[in-house]
Amino acid sequence: MTSFSNKSILLGVTGSIAAYKACDLASRLREKGANVICALTASACELVKPVSFEALTGNRAITEMFVPTGNQEISHIAIMQRVDLCLIAPATANIIAKAATGIGDDWLSTALLAARCPVLFAPAMNTHMYTHAATQDNIALLKKRGISFVGPASGRLACRDEGPGRFAEISDILDACQIALCTSKDLEGKRVLITSGANHEAIDPMRYLGNRSSGKMGRALALEALCRGASVTVVMGPSLVSPPSGAETVAVETAQEMHDAVMARAEKYDFIIGAAAVADYRPETVQAQKLKRDDKEWSLRLIPNPDIIAAVASKKKPSQRVVGFAAETDHMGESASEKLTNKDLDMIIANQIGGPSCAIGADTENAVILMKGCQPESFEEISKDHLAKVIFDRLMTIN
Repeated sequence: MTSFSNKSILLGVTGSIAAYKACDLASRLREKGANVICALTASACELVKPVSFEALTGNRAITEMFVPTGNQEISHIAIMQRVDLCLIAPATANIIAKAATGIGDDWLSTALLAARCPVLFAPAMNTHMYTHAATQDNIALLKKRGISFVGPASGRLACRDEGPGRFAEISDILDACQIALCTSKDLEGKRVLITSGANHEAIDPMRYLGNRSSGKMGRALALEALCRGASVTVVMGPSLVSPPSGAETVAVETAQEMHDAVMARAEKYDFIIGAAAVADYRPETVQAQKLKRDDKEWSLRLIPNPDIIAAVASKKKPSQRVVGFAAETDHMGESASEKLTNKDLDMIIANQIGGPSCAIGADTENAVILMKGCQPESFEEISKDHLAKVIFDRLMTIN
């Protein structure tokens, strides 16, 4: 089960050169379990064929204003009563202007007027069209009405201009869809600080001590917090994944940098979650020049790094909740229980590393959640997305 399972999404495709990317978007939405209905404007049909979307979604694509339904239903009204999200991607300046001014002169613009579900626009157009005062005014008006936007990104455009107007990355659009689909906003008004990823501790200009943390758990937690309405900051070390769009990101490399970034901010947050695989040790001396290989043995003296989550917990206010993670190869519950008590945490999650169920870099893991005064909860092969949901569910029960 995912956040998209059993959800119906109307994907409106308009006449941007990025229309071909909507095919991948439709496919990804369906992979995640959504029922996807595509509606193409006349201009979009000049760029991509409706049959492509029909093959990818298993549903007939809508291309005409008057669509026979086989009953007495009016198609744009009936469909908009059934969908959970209306996603316009790519969204041209034209469809944004129509939505802002209430024009309904084709199926898609008429459907937008009938929408009672969340609406999300992913703009894609020439930089000058996007930055034009009229377009910006229309976007501001739609946002004031509660309409959401994702992107655009900046970069080189099809017209060879440089600047904002690029279609957002598919992953960012999927994140925005997940946030829009979430009905529980129990973290609205709350601030969440999450550490994520690994640390790199320099040995010399080329080499470093590091670990294999992917940052996937931290990303899942950040996205879940955003879905629930929180304001999210991610202090992120080197990672294989990017943080979700909508989260403030503070990039760090070393454990000391992560410590300093967290301690400078922690006081202002309601929840502090230490999901990063923080380096426990660092070289006592960093060599200014690259060490040469000469086939001789050499040793490395290490000194301890600060324990970030313990430092946060030692200064937490009564209203704050502090959560730690413990990567363990064995005796997960026992080791984590000691850390829960010794560091005065509100919750700790032990996850298994090593063996066939190793959590490192995987999308699933074996985990144990421990909270003060509660029985441990064990999970086998739980997805990190689902685990993030469970963690926040449990945190919201703490008085």
